[in-house]
Amino acid sequence: MKISFLRPAVVSLLGAALLCAQTTTTNTPTPPTPAQIAADIVARLTTLLDLTSSQQATATSIFTTQATADQSIQTQMQTAQTALQTAVTSDSTSGITTAAATIGSLTTQKVTADATADAQFYAILDSTQQTKYSTLQSPGQGAGGGPGGRGGPGGPPPGGGVGGPGH
Repeated sequence: MKISFLRPAVVSLLGAALLCAQTTTTNTPTPPTPAQIAADIVARLTTLLDLTSSQQATATSIFTTQATADQSIQTQMQTAQTALQTAVTSDSTSGITTAAATIGSLTTQKVTADATADAQFYAILDSTQQTKYSTLQSPGQGAGGGPGGRGGPGGPPPGGGVGGPGH
């Protein structure tokens, strides 16, 4: 009788001990590096446009530079957004103006970096690839915005996602 009573108690205690012994870790994913972002974009574009190895090498350089710039701009943008929120909650008109100007400048830098990369990439394509690339970017084709642009080949859907640098 005693054994049948003790067995559930021991099992419960062992189970509780095992639960307490388990450690929980938060696996915060690390963001991709600019080189990883560029490699993903180039892999997609190679599939879509049949890029040569020389084009792949040049595109990798172009998109690594773009992703590096985008990551830097994104970090600065987060700081500016925080400054803006602080200015709003403290009713600081000058702080709002300063933060808004910073956000505007960073937005210009991002658009410039992305468009420059798109132009450089377009320039390395042959005429057949350029035609196909332009078709892929047509608004009616669900793309738009270039290889790293919102919804473009190799880019994330509007609002973010996988594949493009920092959008």
